[in-house]
Amino acid sequence: MELFDLYDVNRRPLGITMQRGGFQPKGAYRLVVHICIFSSDGKMLCQKRVASKKVYPNLWDLSCGGCVDAGETSRAGALRETKEELGLDLPADITPSLTVYFNYGFDDVYCVTMDVDEQAVVIQAEEVSEVRWLTQEEICRLIDNGEFVPYNKSYISYLFYCQHHRGLTDREKPLKGDVNER
Repeated sequence: MELFDLYDVNRRPLGITMQRGGFQPKGAYRLVVHICIFSSDGKMLCQKRVASKKVYPNLWDLSCGGCVDAGETSRAGALRETKEELGLDLPADITPSLTVYFNYGFDDVYCVTMDVDEQAVVIQAEEVSEVRWLTQEEICRLIDNGEFVPYNKSYISYLFYCQHHRGLTDREKPLKGDVNER
């Protein structure tokens, strides 16, 4: 039985857990993670969801992801999901590249660059049927063809941007007026 913690709209824990598939109370939010693994040549490792999945069966998706378990941090959830679904170990000090808010929760997205041989990936057969390195253009084509989870293509573009950038600027120095400006 999978349990996850619930949070208020400001991401403060409510002290309530919920069972996967259970009723999520109004005003309560869950935490999920997605991990985007990029190769040094700019491709994203994508997984194909198994046909038995309730949501988006048999469609291509980001590298991996899922709900953060009760008592688990976002980072721990990202490390666990990557190990479970792909058999890969991420760097222990990863931090989210962005957080996406959706109707029922918060999605911390981790963008990591690491070259992985597809043959070294150990897929979780209950979740993943295959993996493949895809370019941004290939992902967008799969979205157009209804073969990829129907993300907005501008979101996919931003994920590829996040592979090499933190935040919204290309500059390493603080923005004018930032408290860290010197």
